[in-house]
Amino acid sequence: MPASATTCFAQRSLAVMPPGLAQALGPVLQQIAEITVKIKQYDRQIQQLGQTEYPETQALLKVHGVGHLTALTFVLTLGSKERFGRSRDVGCYLGLRPRRSQSGDHDPQLGITHAGNAYLRSLLIECSNHILRPHGRDSALRQWGLHLAARGGKQAKSKAVVAVARKLAVLLHRLWSTQEPYIPFYEKAA
Repeated sequence: MPASATTCFAQRSLAVMPPGLAQALGPVLQQIAEITVKIKQYDRQIQQLGQTEYPETQALLKVHGVGHLTALTFVLTLGSKERFGRSRDVGCYLGLRPRRSQSGDHDPQLGITHAGNAYLRSLLIECSNHILRPHGRDSALRQWGLHLAARGGKQAKSKAVVAVARKLAVLLHRLWSTQEPYIPFYEKAA
């Protein structure tokens, strides 16, 4: 098995450190290297599980920014693609819709409801951050999110990230339900 980057870092770091510090940090750097190897093993197991036990996750992986862990968690958390009559309901189920507190003419913008599975919600938020990063791959979803973020206002970037996560949840359910190929610019292709 090839040495991981952490192992190489640990070996190089120990070589240039003063002897007292190298003696103190050596065990810690060794533990980091061992944990990194374990993480890579688990990543391979998750990837293999998605390919063999849950092949429907392969359609979700076509969306840039969605990895094996997110695709597998999405499928396992929702359980059945028939569970939702409309794909739009998935965003609400995961707590990615704004709360409401209307009273007369007063309708303030509130945060999301945080209902549903917090782990899957956090994975979708990470995926949307990946989609919206400065050098992300271009798609209609990315352009829509960047447009929301550019509108400005208080916390525009974080609101755009959550909105993209909600749209991503809807998109993933749609891809899972129909098993259609993912088209980054769906409107232009239609």
